[in-house]
Amino acid sequence: MTTINDDGGTVRPGDGDAVERGMRLGSGSAVERGARPLLEVHGLTKTYRSKSVSARLRRANEVKALREVSFDVMRGETLGLVGESGSGKSTAASCVLRLTEPDSGSVTFDGVDVRALSKAELRRLRSRMQIVFQDPYGSLDPRFSVRELVEEPLLVHGLRDEKARRERALQMLERVGLSASQAELNAHAFSGGQRQRIAIARALVLNPELVVLDEPVTALDVSVQAQVLNLLTELQKELNLTYLFIVHDLAVAQYLCHRIAVMYLGEIVEMASSQELFDNPLHPYTVTLLMAAPVPDPDVMAGRRTALGTTAPAGSKPGPGCPLQPRCPVGMNRPECSSQRPLLREVAPGHLVACHYPGELKAAVAAPLANTAIPESPLNP
Repeated sequence: MTTINDDGGTVRPGDGDAVERGMRLGSGSAVERGARPLLEVHGLTKTYRSKSVSARLRRANEVKALREVSFDVMRGETLGLVGESGSGKSTAASCVLRLTEPDSGSVTFDGVDVRALSKAELRRLRSRMQIVFQDPYGSLDPRFSVRELVEEPLLVHGLRDEKARRERALQMLERVGLSASQAELNAHAFSGGQRQRIAIARALVLNPELVVLDEPVTALDVSVQAQVLNLLTELQKELNLTYLFIVHDLAVAQYLCHRIAVMYLGEIVEMASSQELFDNPLHPYTVTLLMAAPVPDPDVMAGRRTALGTTAPAGSKPGPGCPLQPRCPVGMNRPECSSQRPLLREVAPGHLVACHYPGELKAAVAAPLANTAIPESPLNP
């Protein structure tokens, strides 16, 4: 998606934002000015259609999962995709890896057009692009030992030396906190947190550059979540990894991400650095997400509900205006919001928002929003 800055010029979402701000990445060093993003995604669209024989029913049951989604990820950076269920986060990640074929748009990884690759070329590239799925129970084959699970990617990508495969698998398992004595056990013998560590070891054993983390801690207990998040942070610094982090928990997003893109109904509605997004949310949907974060104070929570008022349920087929307009306390009764779709534009350095009235809801609910308690992030000391 092309965006418009305050001077009327065009700018791509995330195009050099981290470079211009000298953002501190997981490795502890600043990105060099002029560095090229490792991952560039532009104009990604995906529509899921019914398989009904009736053309009318197929059109009626269409779900536009992605609408012109664009973002860049710098090498060594963590970009978070945040939004409620059904916002298109996982579909975007799946299209980036070509696990799902997008309808249109481009995905460029380190200068390579991913969509133009043949099956053989894509298979070779995937050693540099790996994914950790949300469900550690469903992503590991119960018939294999842990060692075999971690060795399998090495075998698939051509490492035939059995001894070398074993050594690399055991080294990676040890790095994620599992001992060699546990390597011959099957996945069912481990807890949820340990299984997710196995999934992380399996993804990293190929030494990838980009790792897609599809809600990797959602199914885990809070105490275990912290352990896995700390492990991911350590591994990023140690191996200079780049993360595309799919998450709906805002506290987790702020803890791990350098930049955050907020998605709603298949579109990016706001994008900024983690600190800027939490300090100065401008889109009504971002403000709503922040205010939905639970706080152990009933008076604060009651104030939040009053400030937001009642909202209509989100539909999957927005009209010609802003997709949030039917449930937005700012634009619900404004003709401009119902008739004109706002463009994603830069309103401050590195801060992009798609809203006709950015910041208006935040100003109205500043007091309740200020009481949101988010844990300190190791990335933003």
